[in-house]
Amino acid sequence: MFVLGNFLIALANVLNIALTVYLWVVIIRALISWVNPDPYNPIVTFLRRATDPVLEPLQRIIPPAGGMDFSPIALILIIYFLQFFLVTTLIEFGRSLHGAM
Repeated sequence: MFVLGNFLIALANVLNIALTVYLWVVIIRALISWVNPDPYNPIVTFLRRATDPVLEPLQRIIPPAGGMDFSPIALILIIYFLQFFLVTTLIEFGRSLHGAM
């Protein structure tokens, strides 16, 4: 069982890193949106392609209010929730499998 426990702990750590990287992609995209970027810039294109599939459903749920788009803030909160709940749960479950021997 310790192999499965190690796998879950490693999976949780990789997931945590991926969520942190995606968090920064969302933050950078939100900051760049304030300065009217060139839509053909490769960095801007990458940021939009990486975040639009997640932000667009949130924008339908949380429409812009007063010219402010709050969907990136909602996505950041969702990412933090996943980091605190899902990652921690996977790590604790993996640790509990170590003691199940």
